[in-house]
Amino acid sequence: MEHLSFPNESAEYRSARNALLDAEIALRRQLEAVAAQRRSLPPGGEVPEDYVFERIGANERPEPVRLSELFGDHPSILLSSFMYGPERDEPCTGCTHTIDGWDGSVFHADQRFPTYVVAKSPIARLQALARKRGWRNLKLLSTAGNNYSHHYFGDTSRFGPAMRVERGYEPGKNWDEPMYNVFRKDADGTVRHFWGSELLYVPEEPDQNLRAGDLVDPVWGLLDMSPEGRGDFFPKLAY
Repeated sequence: MEHLSFPNESAEYRSARNALLDAEIALRRQLEAVAAQRRSLPPGGEVPEDYVFERIGANERPEPVRLSELFGDHPSILLSSFMYGPERDEPCTGCTHTIDGWDGSVFHADQRFPTYVVAKSPIARLQALARKRGWRNLKLLSTAGNNYSHHYFGDTSRFGPAMRVERGYEPGKNWDEPMYNVFRKDADGTVRHFWGSELLYVPEEPDQNLRAGDLVDPVWGLLDMSPEGRGDFFPKLAY
């Protein structure tokens, strides 16, 4: 195909850019192939319990809600674990910048695939943070008092000794992690785990940390288009 040509570009630039475009096309194909492979996964395990979360209800008061009730009329949902447990004075800056970006996009995605942000802090604390950050569209759930984070690796409590050694985790110390989990409800009402972002827990490539959630993180995607790349930048709660 004949590619574009921008003003005053050199032949060297166009040759290198065309090679990069071929790589971008291959990446696009690979992304779709991986997405198709994900969609073709066989049924996952049935959830061990119908977890009871806490949310802010229509009357602006906390109310319980079960996992099975989160689907509404949709077959699938996403639960994103947010690193903002009660032991943290401030939320994780990495999680927060992602959620900042989601606040506008989930309004659209929810029409097909509802997204929930879950954390161990009480729901009142999560709601207070939402007001401070100006979040309007996110659906926040508190996991305080249930086993969701333990069962679905929203924290490190289920890691065995070998994995702790491999990742350098201290014995007996646990913390929350930014795990994504997708659940699907069968026609008979059975709720099953569909997919989890296990890439979060595999060994990282050199100088490529924090890549597990790139495809849903607008900040990293924007920086990757720049000549400078990501560099040593890491988001803050305020600038």
